[in-house]
Amino acid sequence: MKNLYFEKHRFTYSEVTNRKTLYIDDYPIVYLLYNRKKEQAYVGQTVQKNQRLKAHLKDVRRKHLDETILIGHEQFNQSATYNIESNLINFLIADGRYVLQNVSQTTSRQMHNYFRKDFFNETVFENIWEQLRIEQIAKGTLDQLRNKDVYKLSPFKELSEQQLEVKQTILTYCKTHITQPGHHVFVIEGDAGTGKSVLLSSLFNTIQDLTKEADSPLYRTDNYLLVNHGEMLKTYKSIAGSLPNLKKKQFQKPTPFLNTLEKQQHTADIVLVDEAHLLLTKEDAYNNFKQQNQLHEIITRSKITILIFDPKQVLKIKSYWGRTTLQDIVGSFSTATLPLTNQFRMQASLETLHWINRFVEQEILPLPTDPQYDFQIFHDPEAFKQAIFLKNEQYGLSRIVSTFDYLHKKDGADYVVDAGGINLPWNRSYPNQTWAEQRETIQEVGSIYTIQGFDLNYVGVVLGPSVQYDEQTKRLKLEPTLYQDTGAFVARQDLSQVENDRAKEEIILNSLNVLMKRGVKGLYLYATNPALRERLLQLKEQHT
Repeated sequence: MKNLYFEKHRFTYSEVTNRKTLYIDDYPIVYLLYNRKKEQAYVGQTVQKNQRLKAHLKDVRRKHLDETILIGHEQFNQSATYNIESNLINFLIADGRYVLQNVSQTTSRQMHNYFRKDFFNETVFENIWEQLRIEQIAKGTLDQLRNKDVYKLSPFKELSEQQLEVKQTILTYCKTHITQPGHHVFVIEGDAGTGKSVLLSSLFNTIQDLTKEADSPLYRTDNYLLVNHGEMLKTYKSIAGSLPNLKKKQFQKPTPFLNTLEKQQHTADIVLVDEAHLLLTKEDAYNNFKQQNQLHEIITRSKITILIFDPKQVLKIKSYWGRTTLQDIVGSFSTATLPLTNQFRMQASLETLHWINRFVEQEILPLPTDPQYDFQIFHDPEAFKQAIFLKNEQYGLSRIVSTFDYLHKKDGADYVVDAGGINLPWNRSYPNQTWAEQRETIQEVGSIYTIQGFDLNYVGVVLGPSVQYDEQTKRLKLEPTLYQDTGAFVARQDLSQVENDRAKEEIILNSLNVLMKRGVKGLYLYATNPALRERLLQLKEQHT
């Protein structure tokens, strides 16, 4: 590429100081220090090349790094080099070949625009990445890596102003409360797609970096990140394999974590809980949980608990959170709460988001007009499937998902979704790999349990038989007896029959909320209930 300078050197004092190139020595640059055999690397950016690289040569942490690549451009400014540095870190984490030595970025850095950002962020960076692939430092293409959940949850992703404010507030909270007596709780609330998990990933990485700094109040603290979701746990552990201060053992499911602490009679320092709405709120022998509420047990076994909570993502009665349950649990502890409100996943207008939000409240509005988001209603199941298959060929990471209205057992056999229409099997098991990232899963249908917490480029949602239409009220009608996730509906003795029945309907609506908010670029709907399908098609005709 014209105006791009790409210099390779041995990482020695004479090599990095005796050569002088105008756009390397006198301009901002991005650089990579690495060791091919040990597969370790460090990414940086600087406006003072010699001074910065001399400092690295004296740093014992870099003693094994023996090669360097210096990257300059005639139009580089520091905003551009910071942007490219962040991109390199995120994509190298997703690529997985090198373990990075990078620790957390300065907390004041956040998402921002600058002159010609698209040019540097896309055109220049694509050329840099392709050169790294030629040098066999990187493997995957940018398109491949963008679709990986490890990339989307990277702790080095730039945060929005709101995310950054929440992160800094929580860091201050941790530093202040870590030495205070009692148990302390910080609640982050937010709807699906508001950037909760990427905030938590960034926060935990920074906390773990601070455990290595002797002057930090968090020095040598014993911290964990919990998530009661197998697919999400795979992603977090993959990230841990690429960064210096994250260990896979620090990422656990709640029950094994609690059982280990009880056996060791140990108290953790800081515990982060992703998807806290999936925690158990009653005893569950199947999962070897013998107490009454997992959140209460986590709080009382930790000095500080930081949790992400969205009551609209509860999917089982045994994890059911009533209107007052969360407050009942955290109310007796020192507690702070902050919301996340900005939608980051869906590239949709407020009108489209409002339509979905009302739909999962059982109100069916006229279809929105949204030129920036591909929202379609389908009458024919084959056309619906082919549309998602096409989007997967064009953009990748496009999948069909369904409400849990069809039999699905964990016995190794295939069970079909909507045999007379969709006629594809439910998702199969892929140990240590997330379902949507496997190429063959385009011929499968994902459930709420395989897709919750993850992004798709396009999502095709099958509205199964439990989701119906009431022609008298003109509203969505639910039929829980047709919902096949029987484990989700096991009644609770501490709830009345009316409360159990209400919880069943809320769970179906919550599953709709999660499924319909997976698509970054588009949402396609196919209703199996004839009355609902007809009503949606009427709205489609009126809209056109």
